Parts: sequence; C-alpha cells; structure tokens
Amino acid sequence: MRNVRGAALVCAGLIVSGTATAADEPPKLGWSDQAELSYVLTAGNSESTTLGLKNELKRTWEAATFSFKLAAIRAESSTFFRTAVGTPDSFVFVEDKESALTAENYLAALRYDRKITSFFFWYGGTSWERNRFAGVENREIVEGGVGNIWVDRDDVKFKTNYALTYTDQEDVVEVPDQDGAFAGVRLGWDYLHRFGAATTYVNTLILDDNLEDTSDWRADMLNSVTVAMNKRLALKAGLKWLYDAQPAFEAVPLQDALGTPTGEIALVELDNLDTIFTTSLVVNW
Repeated sequence: MRNVRGAALVCAGLIVSGTATAADEPPKLGWSDQAELSYVLTAGNSESTTLGLKNELKRTWEAATFSFKLAAIRAESSTFFRTAVGTPDSFVFVEDKESALTAENYLAALRYDRKITSFFFWYGGTSWERNRFAGVENREIVEGGVGNIWVDRDDVKFKTNYALTYTDQEDVVEVPDQDGAFAGVRLGWDYLHRFGAATTYVNTLILDDNLEDTSDWRADMLNSVTVAMNKRLALKAGLKWLYDAQPAFEAVPLQDALGTPTGEIALVELDNLDTIFTTSLVVNW
C-alpha cells in the first residue's frame, strides 16, 4: 500500500508541476449528456457477446455542477458440447451448448460540486455498485468532502478531492464476523488534457480506506483516450484498474483425496486486481 500511495503522490506532483499556470476558461452552462456504447459479438465456431453502456447527465452552473452517472458491463459466452453417435462412416452429430455470464458490473452515482473560490470547492455524492464476479453483491457509498482546483483551462484541467465516506457492502459470499458497514476516508484526482481539437486524455484515481481497518483499502484508476470524429461522435479507448487489498471470497465445493464431493465448502479469497479494457462509440448532446 505504501508503494501505491507513494506512486500516486508522485504522479500528482508531476501533473501539477507540468500544468501550473493558466487563465481560467468560463464553464459551458446548462444541461449536457454523454453516452458511450460498446458491443462485441463472436458467432460461428464460438459464441460470445460483450455489451458496455455508460451515460453521464450533467447540469452546469457558473459555480456548481450536478452529475448523474450510469454504467454497465455484461459479457456472456457459450460452451459447446459435441458428440457423435454411430460408426466413423455413419454417425449422427449432436451439438448442445450452454451459455453463462463471464462478467457483470453495474454502477449508478450522483454527485454535486460547488465552488467556494476559484481554487477551493466542496462536494457530496452517493453511489451504488454491483460486481458479482469480484464478490460484491451490493456496495453503497455516501461521501462528502472538499477539494482543490489546481488547473482549469480549456486544454488542461486538474483537481484533487478529499472526503469522508460511509460504506455499506454486501458480498456474494458472506464471511462470518465480518462487518460490511464502516466509515472511511477517500482521496482522489481528476486530470484532463486535450491535445489539439480532436484528442482528449483523461486520468482519474480514487483511493478508499477503511478507518476501522486501515489495511482494508481500495483503488480505482481509469485511463482513457477519446478521439472526436465530429461535434457529436467520438471513439474512446479506456483501461481501468480495480484493486482491493482485502478482496471478497468465493465459496468453492470441497472434495476428498479421491475427488468425491464432501458436501462442504471452502472460502477462497478472490484476486486483488481486476483489469477492464473497453473501446466504445461516444455520443454527445
């Protein structure tokens, strides 16, 4: 954890030092909406589908911003079971298939930001998340805090935020004597850099720590590059890392030394890191 936090602070310093001076650009006021859609289909000898949706509805005032975000990723693949009945020269071919989810992640979030000065703001928000393949059935977070606006130009934007949070988490597999509700602290940043008129790079980081058990912390980092095709349409590639220092558990059926099921289960800890890469079409209104 010390190395990750240290790297985050170094990155923050590099970003601030590289973008330190600028005249503020006036915000674009009113309602806006940005939708992203990605879909991958494989058919024939193998079958799989991956659907990704994301939408952000935003209302901007001169000194405040309200946003409502929805996101979903769902992937399904099919396994084929093939048999032949008869002889090598005369047979009947039988094919069955079984479809199953291989990834599923949903998110909904509300947030309100209010500027106090050109350098300082406060904000509050709430979010809900479901990621069953990471062991999370429901995770609800309420947060409130303050932040600093280091750079606010049209081509470069960078701000940091610091908040207190309350998390209520329900895992797919509940572990005895483990409380899913706790108070925490959150640190994060938002960095945007436009290269010319068509290309935009975004980096966001969220660090969450459990105040009741500081070894229980999570990190969420997103890197994305968007290339505009015209005023309304763009192509976007994103890479997201989700790290959990104390991941959820999976219930695995137990077998004896001969491979016979015992009817009992073992609790196995899931991986710490999830990586999500997406390519999508972006529509702006």
